[in-house]
Amino acid sequence: MIAEPLLAWYDRHARVLPWRSPPGAAPPAPYAVWLSEVMLQQTTVAAVKPYFERFLARWPSVQALAAADDAEVMTAWAGLGYYSRARNLLACARAVVREHGGQFPGSVGALRKLPGVGEYTSAAIASIAFAEPAAVVDGNVERVISRLFALADKRDVRERAAALTPPERPGDYAQAMMDLGATICTPRRPACALCPVQSNCRAFALGTPEAFPVKLAKAPKPERRGIAFWAEADGHVLLVRRPAKRLLGGMRALPTSAWGEAPSMDDAPLATDWRLLDAPVRHVFTHFALDLSIAIALTERVNTDGEWWPIDRIAEAGLPTVFDKAARAAMASAMDLPC
Repeated sequence: MIAEPLLAWYDRHARVLPWRSPPGAAPPAPYAVWLSEVMLQQTTVAAVKPYFERFLARWPSVQALAAADDAEVMTAWAGLGYYSRARNLLACARAVVREHGGQFPGSVGALRKLPGVGEYTSAAIASIAFAEPAAVVDGNVERVISRLFALADKRDVRERAAALTPPERPGDYAQAMMDLGATICTPRRPACALCPVQSNCRAFALGTPEAFPVKLAKAPKPERRGIAFWAEADGHVLLVRRPAKRLLGGMRALPTSAWGEAPSMDDAPLATDWRLLDAPVRHVFTHFALDLSIAIALTERVNTDGEWWPIDRIAEAGLPTVFDKAARAAMASAMDLPC
């Protein structure tokens, strides 16, 4: 129904992205498709580009990534968020090497068996890298399909998307749908006058494209509180590794209290005089919001769990965003402490 005009539009207007092949060209390497799709989950294209290029330069093959040190990968991922993706990235790379001889399987079913590869990612890899006509549905595609058919129920999207997916150029078609949603069929003020499938769009005919997809009311996120401890000694700050099985697992971080309703200074990593800053750092995770108070102290560099990291190289520590915020707040206030 829409493949022909959509692909003709894509041939002229496809976004140039480092993980893509040009329209009509041979498919990109499965490794590049997989790496980009994992990074793009819940993250913008603009944010992913530099990370993708750095990862590909440092680990140019799935074999290289599979052999990488876990801590190095987690540090390289820092700032991209949703850190379970980085752990799954390593697990998947090692499974591909161990179980598939370093070659990604080409079918949706086989891809789904790999760690961290779900319905969307498996369909994207199969269609883009292996030309399998799989229905690829991300947020952009969901919006396009919802408007094309003026769907009130998102559960109908995948069936409609599968029916539209053509057997020819399925990878280009999948990326064309993504580009259409990202650049034309945007959440607000869609550029319907430029849309190559406008004549097929039910929402446009109704004059209400922004009414789709139908938005459901979001429940408020639970609130948690915690304390991050900035222990400074001789130009160094105490950092720890987060437990592997917890949120931000394996990442360098400031020591913290437990995160809950009543964080305690008893969780401080050192027995010293701490000063609690007035304003907490706020960070919103997927399932909860965190107010992280900052406790700072000037102390001596003693042997303790963790590592003393040079403060003038704090940007190289690979701190997750919440701890980067906390570090910035602490550094801004630590200079006011008495020596």
